[in-house]
Amino acid sequence: MNFILLFLLAFTLAFAATPLAGLVGRRLRLADAPGGRRQHAGLVPRTGGIALYLAFTVTALVAQWLPVPRSDIPNEYIRLTGLLLGSAFVFLSGLADDRWSIPPRWQYLIHAGAAAIAIAFLIFIEFVANPLTTDDKIRINFPMWFTVVLTMFWIMGMVNTVNWMDGLNGLAAGVTAIACAVLFIYAAFLAAPLHQTSVSLLPLAMLGACMGFLPWNLSGRVFMGSSGAWFLGFTLGCLAIIGGAKVAIVLLVMSAPITDVAWLILRRMRRGVSVGAGGRDHLHFRLLDAGIPQWKIVLGYYAFCAAFGALALVSPPRPYKLVALIILGILVLVVLWQAERHST
Repeated sequence: MNFILLFLLAFTLAFAATPLAGLVGRRLRLADAPGGRRQHAGLVPRTGGIALYLAFTVTALVAQWLPVPRSDIPNEYIRLTGLLLGSAFVFLSGLADDRWSIPPRWQYLIHAGAAAIAIAFLIFIEFVANPLTTDDKIRINFPMWFTVVLTMFWIMGMVNTVNWMDGLNGLAAGVTAIACAVLFIYAAFLAAPLHQTSVSLLPLAMLGACMGFLPWNLSGRVFMGSSGAWFLGFTLGCLAIIGGAKVAIVLLVMSAPITDVAWLILRRMRRGVSVGAGGRDHLHFRLLDAGIPQWKIVLGYYAFCAAFGALALVSPPRPYKLVALIILGILVLVVLWQAERHST
C-alpha cells in the first residue's frame, strides 16, 4: 500500500504541476520555436523540468516518513542529502541554461560540479562484483582516485545521455521511467537480503514523476528543457549507485542511448565537429529523417529498454548479464552502422 500511495503522490504532483510549469515558461518566454533541428509546431514551453523536480523532491521527502524497513546499507541519509543537494544544483543550472544557453564547456563544468556534490556525500562507485563469477564475496575494489574518476565519468555520462536523448516527445522521460521501474523492482523485491525497501522508494518516486509528466510531453504541449534532462540524468546516475551499486542494471536498460552517445562523440570528433554542438545526428533524429514515424521510434526505444531491463531482472548469474550486455552492444552498433549508411 505504501508503494501505491507514494507512486500516486509523485504521479499526481507531476501531472498537476506540468501545465502550471508550462504557463511559467510562456510567461517568462522560456519556449522553443520550430526551426533547425526542432520540427514541432508553434511555441512550446521548455519548463517541464520544474514539475519533474518538484514532484520527485516532495515525494522523496515524504517517503522518509513512511513506516517501511530501513536499508541495511550504511550512510543512507547522507547519500539522500547528497542526492537532493546535487539534483537541486543541476536543476537550477539547467533552468539557467534554458534561459541563457550556457556554452557547452561550462555545461560540462556544471555537470562535474554536480558529480562532485554526489561524491562528497558518499555517492560513488568504490567496487564492482566480479562479472565472471557468481560469488558475491568476490569483488574488484578500486583505489580512491579511480573511484572518483569513475563516478565523475558515470554521473556526467548519464546527464549527457538523457540530455542528448531528449529530442522526441516522451523519449527521455519514458526511458528514464523504465530504468526507474527496473531499479524499483530490483530493490523492493529482488534484493531482500540487503533490506532495500526504503531505498526502493526513490526510483519509485522518480517513476511516478515521469509517468505524470509523460501525458503532457507525449502530446507535445511541454518540453522538459535542460532543467528536466539534466535533473533526470543526474538522479538516475545516482540512483544506480545508491543502494548497492546497480550500475550494471542501468547499463543494460540504457545501453542503446549510451552506445548512441559514444558513437556520436566518436563520429563528431572524426569530422572535427564540437562534441557539444547541437544537431540532428542522434540516432533518433536519423531514424526520424529516414521516414520512420516518431511514435514508432519512441515505442521502439521503450521496447528495447524494457526488454533488456527485464533480462537484467530475470538472469541471476552475472556472467549471463555480461554476455547480454556484449550482445546488446553489438546489436546497437549494427543499428547505428546501418543508420550511418543511410544518412550518407
